[in-house]
Amino acid sequence: MQTSYSVADDAWDHFVARHVHGHVLQTRPWGALKSDFGWSSERVALEGQRGLVAGAQLLCRRLPGGFGCLAYVPKGPLVEWDDRMQVEQLTVALDQAAKSRGAIVLTVEPDLAEAAANRQQLLSLGFRESAFRAIQPRSTLVVNLTPSEEDILLAMKSKTRYNIRLAGRKGVAVREGDKEDIAAFNALLAATADRSDFGIHPPGYYEAAFRLFAPRGWVRLLLAEVESEPVAGIIVFALPPHAFYFYGASSNAHREKMAPYLLQWEAMRWAKSIGCTSYDLWGIPDADYETLEAQFTERSDGLWGVYRFKRGFGGDLVRSVGAWDRVYAPLRYRLIKWAMVLQTRMAEFGP
Repeated sequence: MQTSYSVADDAWDHFVARHVHGHVLQTRPWGALKSDFGWSSERVALEGQRGLVAGAQLLCRRLPGGFGCLAYVPKGPLVEWDDRMQVEQLTVALDQAAKSRGAIVLTVEPDLAEAAANRQQLLSLGFRESAFRAIQPRSTLVVNLTPSEEDILLAMKSKTRYNIRLAGRKGVAVREGDKEDIAAFNALLAATADRSDFGIHPPGYYEAAFRLFAPRGWVRLLLAEVESEPVAGIIVFALPPHAFYFYGASSNAHREKMAPYLLQWEAMRWAKSIGCTSYDLWGIPDADYETLEAQFTERSDGLWGVYRFKRGFGGDLVRSVGAWDRVYAPLRYRLIKWAMVLQTRMAEFGP
């Protein structure tokens, strides 16, 4: 197999879409999106006689003061994990690409389940559990879209089914948005951030995401309206057979009409219609199922309020192996780790 650092856009996306571990965060549009907001992207691949066989989209973010850069592979690399030779060869290629950018560390977040065998394999490749917080959610709920719509609804909590139907009875209408509707979605996001005190991307981020993914049919903006007034919205991405709910927002108006429930259901229906067999609700507290069920009524910090909403859709709990590092500059790596710990502690004492 030959190593390639220049893969054509269409060839790369075709490879990602058909790979067993293919993920929307490894597609060309995602790399282009991150490149517009402080990262650079590069695709590293192994080519066989019949084309691409393994690869990874590598993102790099340069640190200030010539300190180096952080290299990152979200939901990758895309390899046959049972093929040791392939995995080792791609790891070497990623090392070379990351080091050529002046990387202090390479962080990967493989799309692998939490399991002792997967952890041991990463350790044997020279990775260590990341000293930094995982970038992507480690735990999530995934709804199976293969049954009929009726059976998908029956698998949900009864209260969630009730709220979906209530929204329709209360006059909530869901429509597909286009690029002109991103401004309305951004306004809903601003209201949500003010109400719930969480961070959001700048408005241009969501505009760019929609612009980059829309031509491939891999994104859907849905708006819920009451008498033509937008009251909630979501942006869902799809790389069949998988769909992902990344961004959602709602206004303070008509909250009793339960628009977000109907939005999620319509997003699932869209994903199913284009061949998706799973719908990833993307992010819940990182805990085992027993802990989640024991605490979801008592806690509202972090993602706990989100979990109360998402659990009603009946998905299966999925936990990934998390973030793993290959360290190239140990001293600078430790300095970054200490700086991040200090930043967290200072935040605890107020602004």
